[in-house]
Amino acid sequence: MLNRYRKELLLLAVLVVVCIFLTIRNPQFLSPTNLQNITRQIGMYGILSIGVAVVVVTGGIDLSVGSMCALLGVLMAMGLVEKKMPPAVVIPGILAIGGALGWLHGILVSRLKLQPFIVTLCGLLLYRGAARFVASDESKGFGDSVGFEPLKQLATGSVAGMSTAFVLFLIVTVLVGVLLHKSVLGRHLYAVGKNSEAARYAGVNVLRVETIAYVIAGVCTGVAAILFAFYTNSIAPSSHGSYYELYGVAAVVLGGFSLRGGEGTVIGVVLGVILLQVLQNLVNLLGVPSSLNFAVMGFVILIGALLEKAFQKKAA
Repeated sequence: MLNRYRKELLLLAVLVVVCIFLTIRNPQFLSPTNLQNITRQIGMYGILSIGVAVVVVTGGIDLSVGSMCALLGVLMAMGLVEKKMPPAVVIPGILAIGGALGWLHGILVSRLKLQPFIVTLCGLLLYRGAARFVASDESKGFGDSVGFEPLKQLATGSVAGMSTAFVLFLIVTVLVGVLLHKSVLGRHLYAVGKNSEAARYAGVNVLRVETIAYVIAGVCTGVAAILFAFYTNSIAPSSHGSYYELYGVAAVVLGGFSLRGGEGTVIGVVLGVILLQVLQNLVNLLGVPSSLNFAVMGFVILIGALLEKAFQKKAA
């Protein structure tokens, strides 16, 4: 059992060491305000990363999530504020659009046999351009959020001392965890990632499984887009969501997922997201120049790749 989760245990040990180091260097790390902010960031980026992880399990990747957040955020703000549409219509609509875009990705990858990298890279560019076009390249926001305060609370509120975004992340984690590790579909997702041809010969509907993976990623991105939009309270279509896809991929790789597919656990994603956000917090609390944020993220991805290589050699 311990051997099965050796990557996760190593990641947990690293996380504990980093937290102890940061607490010693700056006790402000454990302040309620800072912890509340960290858990809020973990919640938003975590939901996004969970969606990316489901795609990575199948051997795919999704580079479009940041631009999709921008497009969905703009559409949501315009629907709620400018069109005065009720939240009961707008929110399900945003989730449906996210799922539909994921379905489109899945169709292009599974049926037309296009590379996931190319499909989602095109999505990254297309959705960013669409967001700028529909918003006339102007920022869209919610002002004082009159009329949809409960939605604002999803991104900025708290429940029993925990940020609401983090609670939503836990719910999504449990749901996706059951899907991946306790269901037939989950076994099929891993089988496709390991060897799609072997899975096909074993009777797995590879086309359907790959498409479902991208739909799940699209819906998760829709949930994250809602949270990010209300958290920032203003969506600049040219920059909102920039590099979110890198945060997602970094958390997934750091969490023990192989970009070749067929490996990784939801627990690993959770630990990867937490460690990534703690490292970002470390940069802020220790006064490290913010310009090094992306250098830290690049270093994290590299470490994750090296650890994966080391575990592969040990298994061989």
